Amino acid sequence: MRRFPLALTIAATLASPVAWADEAALKAEIAELRTQVAEMKAQMKELAAQNKAAPTSVAAAPAAITTTPSPPPAQAALAARVDRLEQTVSTQAEASSATTLFGYGEIAVNRPTHTPNQTQADLARAVLGWAHRFDDRTRMAVELEVEHAVASAADKGEVEIEQFYVERQFTDRVGGRAGLMLVPIGLLNEHHEPTQYYSVYRNLVETAIIPTTWREGGLALYGGTESGLHWNVGLTTGFNLANWDPSSSEGRESPLGSIHQELSQASAHDWSGYVSLNYDGVPGWQLGGTVFTGKAGQGTPDFPAAKARVTLWEAHARWQPGPFDFAALYARGTISDTEALNLTFIGQPTPVPKLFYGGYVQAAWRNSWAFKDYSLTPFTRYEWINTAAAYPPVPQGLGVAMTPTEQVWTTGADFLVSPSIVFKTNYQHYKVDSSKNSFQVGFGLNF
Repeated sequence: MRRFPLALTIAATLASPVAWADEAALKAEIAELRTQVAEMKAQMKELAAQNKAAPTSVAAAPAAITTTPSPPPAQAALAARVDRLEQTVSTQAEASSATTLFGYGEIAVNRPTHTPNQTQADLARAVLGWAHRFDDRTRMAVELEVEHAVASAADKGEVEIEQFYVERQFTDRVGGRAGLMLVPIGLLNEHHEPTQYYSVYRNLVETAIIPTTWREGGLALYGGTESGLHWNVGLTTGFNLANWDPSSSEGRESPLGSIHQELSQASAHDWSGYVSLNYDGVPGWQLGGTVFTGKAGQGTPDFPAAKARVTLWEAHARWQPGPFDFAALYARGTISDTEALNLTFIGQPTPVPKLFYGGYVQAAWRNSWAFKDYSLTPFTRYEWINTAAAYPPVPQGLGVAMTPTEQVWTTGADFLVSPSIVFKTNYQHYKVDSSKNSFQVGFGLNF
């Protein structure tokens, strides 16, 4: 029999907490536990058969004394272990299908170098989400976000649904989603929790060029291969150029951020599509890119830019050799067929650009100092960004000047007090508009 090796396996299983990296690992652990239970039950039957066949000497016992038979110690111990192991399997199986809560949040303080009287502290966002698994292959998730602490007619805060989708795993390698979901673009849009990026605020390129957090309503199909290639394609709602406000600076700050619809009574005459590829088959490396395109006129009657098309593409790379983390990303967007629309904006400060772009390179030394649960990660990032690199031609003297390409250095450190709680500080230096230079501190958490 294999009683002793199996008993050691059981003892190790029950003596230490089990941590699962993901759902697949949890399922594998449950399957292994069930296999152990089956083996132990088989051993119990074997022990019972041996005990029944063993000779007994009861003739010499006094007739007046009766005793209740008890199982041999080995069998009793094995039965107890089986009960405990079955309870573990039941508990973990229940946990794997239960409704779960998750969330994240961040607070930031921004102190401008030249105008310290404009220092501002802000609860940038607090997000609470929940997910529910209907069966082994079907789940749903919802995220509710509050920005800037208070949302009212007199405040700048917002309350919004960040995600609301149902997901089905069709095979082990192919799945699909339907609902309000994040566009799989860049390094940040799908992984934007505070512990997932360096610096107090999210990088400028993936805020102004890629309007993180960017979500659309629609359908998506995704999958992967054993070699490490992951693909994701989708048909989604898109942008509405009729919402462009030429009198506001919002379009200059983020061209696409000013016209994305977030599935809030979104105009859906014109749909968009995307293709995203990522490769992580080489340890320490991640390479990828995404193309998103679609018309933005949305069938608005008599709209001067009825055939306008928005296209955004990006390419990114990340290399993590040992304690170091290097990343680079470039994003480029265009809005076509807006000449007639911009003629109606003559005299306004913010016409529609036909080209905008940005990129960054970043380096970090993860855990440069570590003690118990604490660790320090210094980093630096260089960005170049232009939200209005070119405009469609207009009659001479009636257009606005193209903006210069801004260059920004951000240098600082992240201090982790646990894998889920981080304190941050950094200094941000602008080459063109030095009035934006600032010192920033903050903290964030996720669970």
